Amino acid sequence: MTNMVQARQLIEALGTAARQAAVVLAQTPPQAKTRALMAAADAVIDQTPAILTANARDLDHARDKGLSEAMLDRLRLDPARLTAIAQSLRDVAGQDDPVGQVIAEWDRPTGLHIRRVRTPIGVIGVIYESRPNVTADAGALALKSGNAVILRGGSESLHSSAAIHACMVAGLRAAGLPETAIQMVPTRDRAAVSAMLGAQGLIDVIIPRGGKGLVGLVQEQARVPVFAHLEGICHVYADGAADLDKARRVVLNAKTRRTGICGSAECLLIDRAFFARHGDVLIRDLLEAGVEVRAEGALAQIPGTVPAQPDDFGREFLDMIIAAKLVDGVDEAIAHIRRHGSQHTESILTEDDAVAERFFAGLDSAILMRNVSTQFADGGEFGMGAEIGIATGKMHARGPVGAEQLTSFKYLVTGDGVVRA
Repeated sequence: MTNMVQARQLIEALGTAARQAAVVLAQTPPQAKTRALMAAADAVIDQTPAILTANARDLDHARDKGLSEAMLDRLRLDPARLTAIAQSLRDVAGQDDPVGQVIAEWDRPTGLHIRRVRTPIGVIGVIYESRPNVTADAGALALKSGNAVILRGGSESLHSSAAIHACMVAGLRAAGLPETAIQMVPTRDRAAVSAMLGAQGLIDVIIPRGGKGLVGLVQEQARVPVFAHLEGICHVYADGAADLDKARRVVLNAKTRRTGICGSAECLLIDRAFFARHGDVLIRDLLEAGVEVRAEGALAQIPGTVPAQPDDFGREFLDMIIAAKLVDGVDEAIAHIRRHGSQHTESILTEDDAVAERFFAGLDSAILMRNVSTQFADGGEFGMGAEIGIATGKMHARGPVGAEQLTSFKYLVTGDGVVRA
């Protein structure tokens, strides 16, 4: 009970400071935000040794807890990844400022001139697990969109996230902006998560970024709006009209480039026409790359595969494992994805325009691709500089959530002494 009381007091203090900072940020000129982000990027490079030392502590802690290699990969930082984090901060800094952008404008016969313009949401709460880069991504995108943010990183990444957070605060300080614009919950205590989920009036939206357990908890308990995706159950469908070379490249990349990210392919659907023409080449490529292929039907007869269980379809492995089955045409592929998918990302491999359009029209996932690896389901790859997550809901934001998606809008109405009859 004491922990919950203390957690509520902590979140109330952070939330109150964040709301005050949000008032300032909503009126902050773009140049100041750019200065803050560029200075934060410089700080990440300058503090690389300190961040890597902090990350080594986190990795030791994670190994002691028995985290899988895929989870360790999410947590691990190295000079190249820190350089990428710094570049992401600079990319966000270089984007157009969304605040105040005119979405639409029109005149009315009554003499009203109406503009719909982007405005910050206010205070954003981000709850995430083992990826310390989210500290920089979320802080940068919140700042760019004029929002204050409260970050609650996972226990595994506490030291790494704190070191990166210090760089973000250094950027705010360099630009003369409130240091409370980007705050981090300084505890591993899970009571802080519950306190954030109930912080009505202090936090305007919660964004969870992590596994099914975390996201499910947030969606179940949150008393404030949530942008989230529960799982990244991404499918790749090799149509009968797929180009063999393209298909081989895309399938292998979609599964093996990084298995621990939400854009990793978890199910391969092969059209019977493709299988009749090209045989088991896609399956053999995966097996030779070290992927465990859990296959159904005729694919289960391929040496090296493992018979699939029913719950292997619709499962997020986040590992070197993929489910695979044959389908009869695009309509059966669509039906399978609708039944087992999570509305995250699906890719069709085909040279047939009509089939591709049917795939795009028949599915309602947040991201649909053609002849593209699902690993591109990422805000940075979409030109957003970074992302705060992938939203699979249908309200407000869908797909990669960048700075623009972290704004709402308001109407500005002007006239010349106009009165209503």
